[in-house]
Formats: sequence, C-alpha cells, structure tokens
Amino acid sequence: MPQEKYVAVVTKPVAAPQPGEAAFFDVDNTLMRGASLFHVARKMYQRGAFTMAQAAGFAWKQFKFMARGENIDDVHAVRDSALTLAAGITVDDIKALGEEVYDEMIASRIWPGAKALAEQHLRVGRRVWLVTATPIEVATVISTRLGLTGALGTVGEISEGMYTGRLVGDILHGSAKAVAVQGIADAEDLDLKRCWAYSDSYNDIPLLSLVGHPVAINPDARLRRHARDNNWPVYDFRAGRRAATFGLKAATAGGAVYGLWKGFARIRGPRA
Repeated sequence: MPQEKYVAVVTKPVAAPQPGEAAFFDVDNTLMRGASLFHVARKMYQRGAFTMAQAAGFAWKQFKFMARGENIDDVHAVRDSALTLAAGITVDDIKALGEEVYDEMIASRIWPGAKALAEQHLRVGRRVWLVTATPIEVATVISTRLGLTGALGTVGEISEGMYTGRLVGDILHGSAKAVAVQGIADAEDLDLKRCWAYSDSYNDIPLLSLVGHPVAINPDARLRRHARDNNWPVYDFRAGRRAATFGLKAATAGGAVYGLWKGFARIRGPRA
C-alpha cells in the first residue's frame, strides 16, 4: 500500500467539537521560536550522525531563519541534508529522538502567547491542528505534548521499518499546506470560512487566504505588509519586535553566529 503524501495524525480528539470550526497553526517561528528541524539536526549531531562542518551549516541557516524569516532555498537545503542523514535510521529511533528534542530544546521555545491562542480555541471546542514542514514524527510529539487535536507534517519514505532518505510527495510547505488543510476540511466537514489559520511566513499566504480568519504571528516583512493591506490581525510575541530594529540585528549578527558556533563546540566536547 503506498504511503500518503501528507499524513494527518490525530493526537487528542475534541470531545464535543464546535461544528465546522478548527484552527491551523504553523510551527516554526509561529508556535515556537526558531526552526524545529534545526533542533532535530542538533540532536542528531549529539548522537554523532554528522560532522562539525555540517552542524555549522545548520546553525547558520537557523540564524538566518530567526533573523529574516523563512527562505525556501534554506528550507530545501535543510530538508535535503536531513533526508540524507536520516537514511537507514529506524522509525522507532526517530520517534524517540522527537521526544528528546521536544523535552530538551522545543518546550522552552514555545511562544506562551501562541500557546494561549491554541488553548483558547480548544476551550471553546475548536479542533486545533499543526500544519508544518517539520517531519510528521516531530510534529506529532509537539501536538501531543500541547494537547492539540493533531498534526499534518512532511512524510519520509519508510521501507522495512527504516527511512530511505526520500520523501513521500514533497515537503509540506507553501501552497502544499493549503492543499493538506483542504483535505482535512473535506474529511471533517469543516467550513473553512469559519476557521482560523496562523503563520509567520509570506509563503503561507495560500493557507492563510483559505480560511475566514487569517492571523499573522511574528510575521516576516512581506507578510506584515500583506496583513496590513488586507486588515488581518497581527500578533508579535518577539521581545521588542525583533530586538527593535534591523540595525541592531546587523550589529549583533557576528555575535549570534559566534554563539551558535560555540554552542555546537560545547556539544562536540564530550565526543572528542
């Protein structure tokens, strides 16, 4: 039986769901600070899965993601590297790694404001789904730990209980998120005009435009302009609006990269 291109994993069904209503949350820079896949890569480095040079490349992409927002070339580069590294790893190992990554690296990076929004939807009976390019195994852990309804994520091909290093379909990103959410809406009889969607990225405008209540969270510059032009709500949970100014970001870029490098160096120490 062929694997589905995008998997929707139910982690906690809503007891008495509000008919036709749901909320859909992006993960990276929306629900949490930074990129979840970076932390998966960091954990794999701790386990000796790749080199310091590869770790530095992941660190640089994480810094750019936090500083300027999502870039599709970086997303694809991280995806390709992660797929190569995952080849031959068992499904059980990835599930265990996802639990460790959440406990050690993701839990402390969840935006309290975004979490409160998700919990408010749950309180009134709306289903809450994560929709993310993050591997479905990691997205499922995040959804489970936060008590959300479920998750849609990128699917790695599995053969005989191990990852092959290939994707089923493509990364769940951009317009693919809108397609996946439309599939959930059809399966659960949702009225998308009565649904909410939350994202930080201009690339998610197809998803945001699909629902009646689009919301920008920690938006990149292009999404902020689009939200303003279309009168969409904007929430920014970053301290001082990204440390206040672009100038300050530029001034601290060198220190941030150095800090990321030193962080990986500290991880490397016990392996030496």
